[in-house]
Amino acid sequence: MTPRQRLDAVRERIARACARCGRKPEEVTLVAVSKTHPAEAVLALHQAGQNLFGESYVQEALPKMEALAGQGLAWHFIGRLQKNKVKYIAGKFDLLHTIDSLELASIVHKKSAALGLVQPVLLQVNLAHEEQKAGCGPEDAEALARAIAGLDGLRLDGLMLMPPWDPDPEANRGLFAQARQLRDALARSLGLALPELSMGMSHDVEQAVEEGATLVRVGTDLFGQRPCAL
Repeated sequence: MTPRQRLDAVRERIARACARCGRKPEEVTLVAVSKTHPAEAVLALHQAGQNLFGESYVQEALPKMEALAGQGLAWHFIGRLQKNKVKYIAGKFDLLHTIDSLELASIVHKKSAALGLVQPVLLQVNLAHEEQKAGCGPEDAEALARAIAGLDGLRLDGLMLMPPWDPDPEANRGLFAQARQLRDALARSLGLALPELSMGMSHDVEQAVEEGATLVRVGTDLFGQRPCAL
């Protein structure tokens, strides 16, 4: 399949899922996960009509972003963010999906504020309590969200969920619904809009959209299998 065919197929899946649950396709933003894929592949997908890309590794993302500067691309950081790497990415990404501690949030806040910027972020939640994954537990989400919202170098835009891997696309529907309910509860409690809910990948895009995702992170179905793992 060509990049355009892949992109059209994913967009069609999103549109059909939206139709089933009474949403509009424009309510869902596609993040093309370009980690481990070369700048040439990103450019090809961009030329097919995709403008927003997600990267997970600072050391890979920055050279790729520099190589594609001037192409009109937007970038999200969707991987685990190490505290010592924050200084390299301050002001370079439109959204950070993976803020999961007050310590990390404070570092991003300080770097952003020093540049006179307000960095949009998402709070990553670990609803399945997987020890090997980042993200705060639901029991800690309100206190952490409130603390993040109090940092003037940040703007809390919503939640990000990376549920357990399961080949059954229906397996995590309950967690998707739980994430939406938690986001809505936090919005009411904090008095914030919290418009974004980042969840769903190539194999479970439909389920995530049907449960309220506003950002879906799709890599394999847009780029094919990753050429390597960093």
